[in-house]
Amino acid sequence: MPRKRRSKPTDVPEAVLEHFAGPARVMTAGDVDEVMRRFKKALIERALGAELTHHLGYPPGAKPDTTNHRNGTTAKTVLTDDGTVDVDVPRDREGTFAPVLLPKHERRFTGFDDKILALYARGLTVREIQAFLHEMYAVEVSPDLISTVTDAIVEEITAWQARPLERIYAVVFFDALRVKMRDEGTVRSKAVYLALAVLPDGRREILGLWIEQTEGAKFWMKVFTDLRARGCEDILIAVTDGLKGMPEALEAIFPRTTLQTCIVHLIRHSLEYASWRDRKPLAAVLKTIYAAPTEAAALAALEAFEASPLGQRFPTVGAAWRRAWAHVTPFFAFPPAIRRALYTTNALENVHRQLRKIVKTRGHFPSDEAATKLLWLALRNITLQWSRNPTGWPDAMHHFVILYGDRFTREA
Repeated sequence: MPRKRRSKPTDVPEAVLEHFAGPARVMTAGDVDEVMRRFKKALIERALGAELTHHLGYPPGAKPDTTNHRNGTTAKTVLTDDGTVDVDVPRDREGTFAPVLLPKHERRFTGFDDKILALYARGLTVREIQAFLHEMYAVEVSPDLISTVTDAIVEEITAWQARPLERIYAVVFFDALRVKMRDEGTVRSKAVYLALAVLPDGRREILGLWIEQTEGAKFWMKVFTDLRARGCEDILIAVTDGLKGMPEALEAIFPRTTLQTCIVHLIRHSLEYASWRDRKPLAAVLKTIYAAPTEAAALAALEAFEASPLGQRFPTVGAAWRRAWAHVTPFFAFPPAIRRALYTTNALENVHRQLRKIVKTRGHFPSDEAATKLLWLALRNITLQWSRNPTGWPDAMHHFVILYGDRFTREA
């Protein structure tokens, strides 16, 4: 016969429950919420009173040793997870008491700001957040208040953009995400550039995000100069998707870096020219090119494709590979372990996929700053899920040591 499970006693004394909830009776959800607000009010006021006692140096009712003493309370309405609560904040005669639990001019209790930021990071607009908080917590929050909360993270974003970097990165992926923003009264499509780096030990890190309407050597000079100024001394391999002006800028700032065209992007670009029926055979032919053991074998496979009936049907595909060939060829000098790290990880494209799901609900952003805030919050949530190194990275590390020697192994 199974033993009867004994319920655990509550940690709250019965007298406390009796005081706030009254005699045992059936309570509605609204009644419970009201009890929680009353309890939170009492708890906050008790904690503020303890802070004032510590500040003055004597308990209530004792004779003070100083001229400063208690001087009544000030009513204050604060926002909590359970809605608005009217709190009586104690004060001292000299006005030197500064509560830590509920600082002066602060009208939101800990935890409420986090909910606003969490909703904002998921792509909700200010008006949608306002409606959600009213529906879930019966709290009337003005759009200005929500904007104030989100504006408070601007300093964090600025510090993140200027934070020191590691001295060496094994691989850095650069790519752009198109986002619509309002600029001078017109909605324009701007590029948000991200840099995702893989450290020598396999850990991943977003180095920064930059918003620009047009790309070019001047823009990439600014990006690479910023990375070097923040402590990045060397990048072994930079993987891009034919971004304009990058080769020239990379050569000027990081001349020893190998510039590699992203094979995944090149394949996807090639398949865009074909119908769904033709994509499978086309992908199979392209695999003979990028999976070739040497550059000569890859070039022979490309020429064979161009001469084949399939290549004759899609001459633009062969032309696209020819245009990118100068930055495709470094790929064939790497062993299979490093090749897999470059084209099967595709980490930055995975980040972009998650960002697109959030951005598409917004339509367009009122400013570059609004876009930066949302993208930074979203990136923070995405990177928190990174818990392991890219697949096959330990094997790639051995080959990096052989190919790059001290450039890969020297300590930061």
